[in-house]
Amino acid sequence: MMIKAVLCLLFLALAASAKLKWHELDASYTFETYLQHYGKKYNDPQEYQMRKSIFEDNLHHVLAHNQDATKTWKEEVNHLADWTDEEFANLRGYAKGLSYARKDKEMFETSLVKPVKDLPTSVDWRTQGVVSPVKDQGQCGSCWSFAAAETLESHWALKYPGQLWDLSEQQILDCTLNPQNCGGTGGCGGGTVEVAYTTIMKVGGLQEEWAYPYMSYFGANHTCELTAKFVANLTNFVILPSNQYTPVLTAVGTIGPVAISVDARSWKLYATGVFNGCNQTNPDLDHAVQLVGYGTENGTDYWLVRNSWTPAWGDAGDIKIYRTDQVQCGTDSTPSDGSGCDNGPATINVCGTCGILYDVVYPIIV
Repeated sequence: MMIKAVLCLLFLALAASAKLKWHELDASYTFETYLQHYGKKYNDPQEYQMRKSIFEDNLHHVLAHNQDATKTWKEEVNHLADWTDEEFANLRGYAKGLSYARKDKEMFETSLVKPVKDLPTSVDWRTQGVVSPVKDQGQCGSCWSFAAAETLESHWALKYPGQLWDLSEQQILDCTLNPQNCGGTGGCGGGTVEVAYTTIMKVGGLQEEWAYPYMSYFGANHTCELTAKFVANLTNFVILPSNQYTPVLTAVGTIGPVAISVDARSWKLYATGVFNGCNQTNPDLDHAVQLVGYGTENGTDYWLVRNSWTPAWGDAGDIKIYRTDQVQCGTDSTPSDGSGCDNGPATINVCGTCGILYDVVYPIIV
């Protein structure tokens, strides 16, 4: 089976200052110029022509999309614009099976849920000193470790102001136990935020990034080595009720950022604006990210999502996802396609734009 489990997107070091913004693009933009902008080179003539054809198709798509006044978001030609669909699919993924993760974990108390009218109209935790800069997961299928570490960073900083550590994604990758293959086989082969938090609690905490640096950028797994002191830990984690709008809004509006799973198949060329281009009938959750706020732009409500594909992607590394209390749901018919736990369900019901309401988690810091 193609390893799709949490093989999230590869983002190389880019000449971000050279790339054209969506409003600078026109039909005169050539593949040769694109290669110069992104430092790419294809020596094989057959591959060169294949990449050029993909690029030209994507350029045509982007130009047509951006001319459509009904769209609430813009797209751009980025470093993914000459990737094949298979390459893009191989570099995404997230766990959807929650049977293992939910066992003995705290659920969001009903008493905490507030009416929407009593919640802030907008929230952006990036401005509160509790969200670290956008990161780059590279070729490793590690989005689950980034989402876990980032959300723990935020809640530790909320509990202890001034202590916003860059925590080690590599420790999570190397040391997380994944007995039921939730989200994959562990390491760059996949995992979930829930199993990451379970292991962090068992080993006693998480080290800083500088003490246990990220070594899996190019996809290699490494051996667990706990050599430095832990600087952050959690005593448990909360899983919000699946597919419910108001608990998620309450958590983000009053408690802090949360880790979520999404269908990122159509995010490839996103540039700016409020994205509403996911397949809502048959969503396929395949990526783990951090939800850091919500708001309204030009009359359209959105969720603010922080990604791990470098700040060169999207809106400085983030994406705004269409938000509505009129929740749409769909059926993910491949929850075990490199994503679910062993013996997981054959299908799952997924709600919210890009499935954003299905699997929502945050750590408890005591």
